[in-house]
Amino acid sequence: MTEDTWGRVCRDLEKTIGKNNYVTWIAPLEFHALENGVARFGVPTNFVGEWVKRNFGDRIVEHLVRNGVVVDRLEFAVSGAKASVAAATRPAPQPEARSDVDLPGATLDARFTFETFVTGKPNELAHAAARRVAEGGAVTFNPLFLYGGVGLGKTHLMHAIAWELRERVPEAKVVYLSAEQFMYRFVQALRERDMMGFKSLFRSVDVLMVDDVQFIAGKDSTQEEFFHTFNALVDQGKQIVISADRAPGEIKDLEDRIKSRLQCGLVVDLHPTDYELRLGILQQKVDMYRQQYPGLVISDGVLEFLAHRITTNVRVLEGALTRLFAFASLVGKEITLDLAQDCLADILRASERKVTVEEIQRKVSEHFNMRLADMVGPKRHRTIARPRQIAMWLAKQLTQRSLPEIGRRFGGRDHTTVMHAVKRIEELRATDSQIAEDLEMLRRTLEG
Repeated sequence: MTEDTWGRVCRDLEKTIGKNNYVTWIAPLEFHALENGVARFGVPTNFVGEWVKRNFGDRIVEHLVRNGVVVDRLEFAVSGAKASVAAATRPAPQPEARSDVDLPGATLDARFTFETFVTGKPNELAHAAARRVAEGGAVTFNPLFLYGGVGLGKTHLMHAIAWELRERVPEAKVVYLSAEQFMYRFVQALRERDMMGFKSLFRSVDVLMVDDVQFIAGKDSTQEEFFHTFNALVDQGKQIVISADRAPGEIKDLEDRIKSRLQCGLVVDLHPTDYELRLGILQQKVDMYRQQYPGLVISDGVLEFLAHRITTNVRVLEGALTRLFAFASLVGKEITLDLAQDCLADILRASERKVTVEEIQRKVSEHFNMRLADMVGPKRHRTIARPRQIAMWLAKQLTQRSLPEIGRRFGGRDHTTVMHAVKRIEELRATDSQIAEDLEMLRRTLEG
């Protein structure tokens, strides 16, 4: 591919994505080479490369093919000289995606800062705790354990903590990585017979942040090393931040000693978003998108409609708004309620079945004032068994999960146990007015 060809592609892209998007994201790209169907580009930062790949990658490939280029995928790499000049001349440093070359951390996302995190009742405690850790002072709770479902902001808060610490305490060694990456580094050290180097590397950090720790459950050797690393850092007074999709006591196949350690700090649940929080997130995103799509008009009621209908998680909500703005920009139309319903028909349909088994378990536990761990635990006392049966009945009524799937989510119980629970609650529903009232109240809460 020649520079002239790339120039034609750029002109085509500017027409389809708009001048503002083109100047911001496409103009900084430098075409380097085309080899074996892979087009390689230089970018000023990793963040630009990731954003372009995620938001414009398919369009770039499409326009390249239209211009006779045989290409299957794109690759982006930071241009060394350009990156150095940008770093040297930038008047006010802003967060950009990067990872320290001397530490085994994952790349941080520049979008995930405290400034872009919208707070509300479901996440205010988690946000406050994360802010406290990010101050970089004396360790007040160790570890900070954040848990919740997909798209509720766990990873956002962890990245925000890392960015804030790097600004406040630039000399501190802050490492953020996923549990999967921790395991990969561990296996690599075993293979290369460099366990001393591995131990030295991870135990010399000031702040260790591990995302999705449930991934190491059932992996005995990795758990063993994680446990010792955890203990070594706590003994040194170093801060640890952990995230997972559920509370420590509910992670199956995680060693009891690790569960105990994780529960010694502050364990914070990020609850599913409520309407007000979702609306706040949408309003913030609209303010950001107005810079990319100047002149685009959004009608009254559209954001309220999306906040009410898309309740699964924040990622789906933000993705829907991104698609809506992009579509309206391409077709040159105002964003109306009708346009939103047409453009997002598939997302709106998928969001209709919004209730999950985990949400049911949480709501039933709160209603009956019992521990969530008991919902999936072995205890059979009536004060625990009856709410568990109610939760199973609701899971059968409000989700599309099969009986075996529901049983697995209740501590690995057999499907016959779920069948018995459903039958028993049906019987009580007809004869016990209190049970019937509880069921109706819980159903309304979950479907509301």
